[in-house]
Amino acid sequence: MVRKEEPDRPPTAAGSKSRPASPPRSNAAAGASGLGQVSKALRDFALDFPGATEDFPWGERVAKVNGKVFVFLGADPVPGGAMGFSVKLPASAEEALSLPFTQPTAYGLGKSGWVTARFGPEDAPPVEILKAWIRESYGAVAPRRLLAAMQEKGEKGGKPLGRRPLSRRRA
Repeated sequence: MVRKEEPDRPPTAAGSKSRPASPPRSNAAAGASGLGQVSKALRDFALDFPGATEDFPWGERVAKVNGKVFVFLGADPVPGGAMGFSVKLPASAEEALSLPFTQPTAYGLGKSGWVTARFGPEDAPPVEILKAWIRESYGAVAPRRLLAAMQEKGEKGGKPLGRRPLSRRRA
């Protein structure tokens, strides 16, 4: 796992609107420390994939493979603050967008299957669902050689990582 040093600049604010409905709330409020723990768990999960690296473009945390972003983790949650998260979901975007805490990712990325989930300080994010989304996003972005090596080893459990077949060019 390769991590780049975080630059000494403030994180930028995400510029998209949030949905009116909110995710499930826990009986004991998750709080900022809860969101911080969730954010760290998701970051660690993403960076455990083969070839995954961490970068800080625009002052926000992302996980990349082969130089391509597969998850936007945003800025680290601060006390009383929210947590945002964006992934590419070619297979399950429609289902994911039916959840009250999701929306298509801004800047036109939603048209390419990117989904953003947002959670307030009192929300209890569904960590296992978010991990499944990270896994799907990695499968959509990672080079085939890394996916094949990972599947041979049986890493990261769950459904096989898959990609849509490459289109065949005519000679």
